[in-house]
Amino acid sequence: MSLIDRIEVNVSIWRERVARLMKEHGDFVIANVTVEQIFSGIRGVPIQVSDISYVDPAKGIRYRGYSINETISLLPKLPGTVYPLSGGLYYFLMGNELPTLEKALEIEDEWKARSKVPDYVFRVIDSFPENGSTMAMFSAAVLSMSSDSKFAKSYQELLIKSDYWKMTLEDSLDLTARTPQICAYIYNKKYRNNQQIEPDLSLDYAANFAHMIGKGDDPQYADMMRLFILLHADHENANVSAHTAHLVGSALSDVYLSCSAGLNGLAGPLHGLANQECFNWLVKLYDYFGGVPTKEQTEEYIHKTLDEGKVIPGYGHAVLRCIDPRFEAERVFAQKHFPDDEYFRTAMVVFETAPDILKATGKVKNQWPNVDAMNGVLQHHYGITESDYYTVLFGLSRMLGFTCHVVWARAVGKPIERPKALTTRSLEAMISEDIESISELKTKKAETSG
Repeated sequence: MSLIDRIEVNVSIWRERVARLMKEHGDFVIANVTVEQIFSGIRGVPIQVSDISYVDPAKGIRYRGYSINETISLLPKLPGTVYPLSGGLYYFLMGNELPTLEKALEIEDEWKARSKVPDYVFRVIDSFPENGSTMAMFSAAVLSMSSDSKFAKSYQELLIKSDYWKMTLEDSLDLTARTPQICAYIYNKKYRNNQQIEPDLSLDYAANFAHMIGKGDDPQYADMMRLFILLHADHENANVSAHTAHLVGSALSDVYLSCSAGLNGLAGPLHGLANQECFNWLVKLYDYFGGVPTKEQTEEYIHKTLDEGKVIPGYGHAVLRCIDPRFEAERVFAQKHFPDDEYFRTAMVVFETAPDILKATGKVKNQWPNVDAMNGVLQHHYGITESDYYTVLFGLSRMLGFTCHVVWARAVGKPIERPKALTTRSLEAMISEDIESISELKTKKAETSG
């Protein structure tokens, strides 16, 4: 069964589930929003349904109900490799079914057939100055491909609404297929004197990317990228980047417009750019003591950072209340392949030290490391030393999740998103009225009991 046929089987089921929930339980209250939540970025307020992935606060991200370790274990792998094919991961996230190796390779072949990047995309990237942001290059490159959108063209030709998702899937396969070469082109332009390497279509998705950035002779890096892509592919549909892609897509903007917007959110230091800041902080710690610090030295540096009013990058999470399983997966990889790497050893000293200090402050809800705390260590070990490129690698991976969510939003007919905004005056009036009502109720009770 092809990916489109697999989705077709699921679509009618999901549409029926959504329709039933709307008809029978449309007035069911999910959450009451407080003033604090409104002014705190609606943190923790349920605003989306995300069947592709879910962040369990106590156990971490789940892909289609499976934990990270289960996903790594169950998805198909090439002989001689440890981590799953990205094509199998995409089939799984998009199709809601664990694929066979044959199905995973079908997606890999589909990507190869669609992978040619239009020349104008490279010209867009080349138009940036030498000091241009790599994420801005990435976003602009994706944005430029909107002119190729099959969905946009079909929509103008009066595509029926129930088939919106099919043409969106077409765009999604095209976009994800082209993304590795676009990201590699940016890396080579910025950091390798524009020494571009042509794709090798005999390789799988992750290995071909490794090849195009000059790591083709290192099978271990290719396997690490299979892991990296898997760990960063999705993280619910309510984080800044995924929700931005969904929000723009809800207006029936094409996948290129939607995902470019998502990348712009990912580029912020409070979101995807955090992995760059995490590694830079780790390097500063290492340099401050002239090598791998002791536990005592690390404690001193952590306190120094906190006393300066700063956070410890890579520690804490908006949802998780445990060690991020993605961090654990990367830690296991590093421990196996390069336990003596000095930045890895430094990261481990921080891991042994930071949680207790953060917990003792009484100001954090989660003192444990997230995936950002280890990302840079892995990339740096294999020679990707340019930390301002790490968010591009994040975006390369997250493109899988962005596109899955946009396709499924179209499949189940999610409408344009339009929440309500209030004024500060209206909030104050609502609160005042509530206080008066409570006061009147208390007065009546007192009179009755008297």
